[in-house]
Amino acid sequence: MIRGFRQIALLTALSRVFGFLRDMAYSHYFGAEWVMNAWIVGFKVPNLSRRLFGEGAASASLIPVYTEDLHQNPQQARRLVNTIASVIFVVLTAATLVGEIIILFFYAFIAEKVGTRLGLAIMAIMLPYMVMVCLAAILGGILNVHKHFATPAAAPVLLNLFLIGGLVITGSVFRIPPESQIYILAICVLIAGAAQLAIQIPPLRSRGIRLIPAWDVQSESFKKVLWLMGPMVLGLTATQINTLMDDVIALSFARADGYPLCKGAVSHLYFAQRLYQFPLGIFGISIATAIFPVLSADAARKDYPGLCATLSRGLQASLFIAIPATAGLILVARPIVMVAFEHGKFQASDTDAVAWTLCFYALGLTGFFAQQIVIRVFYSLQNSKLPAITAFIAVVVNLCLNLILIWPFSTGGLALSTAISSYLQVVILMTVLARRYGKMVFVGFSSSIFKTMLGTILMIAVGWFALVGTETLCPSGSWKKELIRLSLAISAAGGIYLVTGWLTKNPMLSLIVERRSRTRLVETIVPK
Repeated sequence: MIRGFRQIALLTALSRVFGFLRDMAYSHYFGAEWVMNAWIVGFKVPNLSRRLFGEGAASASLIPVYTEDLHQNPQQARRLVNTIASVIFVVLTAATLVGEIIILFFYAFIAEKVGTRLGLAIMAIMLPYMVMVCLAAILGGILNVHKHFATPAAAPVLLNLFLIGGLVITGSVFRIPPESQIYILAICVLIAGAAQLAIQIPPLRSRGIRLIPAWDVQSESFKKVLWLMGPMVLGLTATQINTLMDDVIALSFARADGYPLCKGAVSHLYFAQRLYQFPLGIFGISIATAIFPVLSADAARKDYPGLCATLSRGLQASLFIAIPATAGLILVARPIVMVAFEHGKFQASDTDAVAWTLCFYALGLTGFFAQQIVIRVFYSLQNSKLPAITAFIAVVVNLCLNLILIWPFSTGGLALSTAISSYLQVVILMTVLARRYGKMVFVGFSSSIFKTMLGTILMIAVGWFALVGTETLCPSGSWKKELIRLSLAISAAGGIYLVTGWLTKNPMLSLIVERRSRTRLVETIVPK
């Protein structure tokens, strides 16, 4: 699993780097103005469908059932894959057609603002993307079960490459105005979706899985997937409602005087989310993706001590990254936003707002990391109802806190509400697991967290001194000088954290640094 994690993390890191460059291009060509808001809204529906049906419910419900069938009846497992792919294709194609009609109606008869009409127009262009990307995500989940992690993890890189290319060519080469440039970007998304789907086919064929239309909807396996998928869709819908509510509130409470929220609040949330999701995507989701097939196999064998051991190690690995990432993002919030986004139409006031919001999102990183692991434990046990229930509880809490916290904290209040609701869901689910399996779910926690906290404290001290020390040598004022300060601070802080992990013999260090013993590496996440 270490090998799988590293493949996923490396390719996800590559994708995030390109995603970072993509967001820098967004800020340069669009700024935090109405065109950027239109793009965010227009991409919301296809992106939401990917999270719900592709990387979310369909993939998560299919993996444990497919793993079980693969051990008992490989032929049935292959039929199940083809049936799920066929059903998803038909359902999402129908949804796309209905969606196009609804968008056309709103565009023609209801939408009046230029920004709203632009968002609807590009949404109509990009809507077919959800069919391709959902199928690609489902097939990628099957490849993960077969211990092939590279191709699914590489798929998001393609989308970012197409978007960066589209932005640079249309913005710098042809100098197309942003309101026209955005249409070409929407077409780039469709081309990227086709490429993401196409690259999954060869590795599937090499593993004996040939995609052919199938409609075995009466099989027990398909019914089991549907039974799991229903609550998962509801739970994941609740999670996405949290994000959607943040955007709706950001739009509704935005005022010209900036209280409680300023006009660019939606864009400020977007750019802050991109930064906190950088470590979450590279490490948090990579760890969860790598251990999900292991959790499913443990559950299929009814090896509950093994499942608890995998859970415990997965959480320890997550905290080893999440805790220092939280402290680090808060420490360098302003310089990292300035370096990343303060170019072109992105102003210094936007930098301050995004940095402020980022600090509150960073406080939730540990909860976001743990959420990815704990939810997958219940999915591997083929229990999708409880995560759905807790997700809806989190939605209610998030909405209430949003309406309270925006007044003292502005967009930071929206971020803090999301963070608190994620911790709430993790606490409820972990309490259930602890009552069911006892102390097994916390084996090795105290020692691991102590070592992680010690390393984090030393890391922050060194990072702070590095920032203060370089202030004299490189006074802040331009993004280039901030880049030098940021690079020195991150290098010094990251170095001391790794050294502390080595000196305290923290086993989670194996996630990043290769050890001599191959067995030791495997046992870091998945002990014997």
